Amino acid sequence: MGSTRLVMLVAGLAAAAVVSCSSTHVPDSGELPLRRVSEIPLTGGAGRFDYTAFDAGRGLLFVAHMGAGQLVEVDVRAHTVVRTLGDLPNVHGVVVVPDKHRVYVTATGRNQMVAVDEDSGAVVLTAPTDTYPDGLAYDPIRNAVWTANEHGGSETVIDADTGTVRATVPLGGEVGNVVYDPTTDRMVVAMQGRGDLAVIDPASFAVTDRIPTAGCDHPHGQTLDTAAQVMFVSCEANATMVSVDLPSRIVIDHQSVGEAPDVLVYDAGAHRVYVAAEDGWVSVFDHSGGRLTPRGSARLADGAHSLALNPVTHHSYFPIPKGTGGGPVLWEFEPTR
Repeated sequence: MGSTRLVMLVAGLAAAAVVSCSSTHVPDSGELPLRRVSEIPLTGGAGRFDYTAFDAGRGLLFVAHMGAGQLVEVDVRAHTVVRTLGDLPNVHGVVVVPDKHRVYVTATGRNQMVAVDEDSGAVVLTAPTDTYPDGLAYDPIRNAVWTANEHGGSETVIDADTGTVRATVPLGGEVGNVVYDPTTDRMVVAMQGRGDLAVIDPASFAVTDRIPTAGCDHPHGQTLDTAAQVMFVSCEANATMVSVDLPSRIVIDHQSVGEAPDVLVYDAGAHRVYVAAEDGWVSVFDHSGGRLTPRGSARLADGAHSLALNPVTHHSYFPIPKGTGGGPVLWEFEPTR
């Protein structure tokens, strides 16, 4: 271990000690570096939303309307809903694969993964999963969709073309989100039931490493800075986000965020991390050299625990159960600094 890594390790452990001594966390408040530029009415009523997925090339955003059991497709250029797909009970995860013109979602209420044709909206295949599938990730090398089965404590690996279940990978604890790392060709799973990150070889389905997440209680959401090999992890039970340096296997930064942080998004072009929490607080950080600089944190709205990012325009999108007219809306923001 070099001297730089050693300093980072000591700093990470010190931050962990601070986190463990505090029972509540209030993020540093300050104006968000965002300006709202549109409000798009959504369908399905004022229920809970969950994950989103962006096809930036086509300007299409897919939103899981969990409370309505629907997938809502939004054209963000025309600022309108294209279609709403129902019969997706308790829908949680969404991932879009533009090359295939397919959208993959988890119908959690049926323990099922569903693939939808992006052009027609038709269901093209379904596949069984383990209990309570939540988030999804796509492995482009092996053409596989991975579902994170929260209550089953496992990952289901599904052929993206045929829906054939290739494997079920037991992980020994309740599972959070799953991310594919193209740099190392590994799947990384937030293990909220164990307090670590499980690293999986997607070819052999073997768990090759367990990375501790010091100071992170109940790691759940994740987003990856692929170039820097830093994973940002939301810690649901202690209102914290940690930065994990994957090569050195250590936590190098801790930041206070809203209560029960859920969805994280990384803007690689702007080197910026967005965190949306269950209490409606949104926090924004700039990333450099493994360290985060807070750029603002504010309570956006009730139910603002999910978001999407357009990597081309750097605009962010938040599905909100109740907008200005009382119905569900999609708020669009542009960065101000």
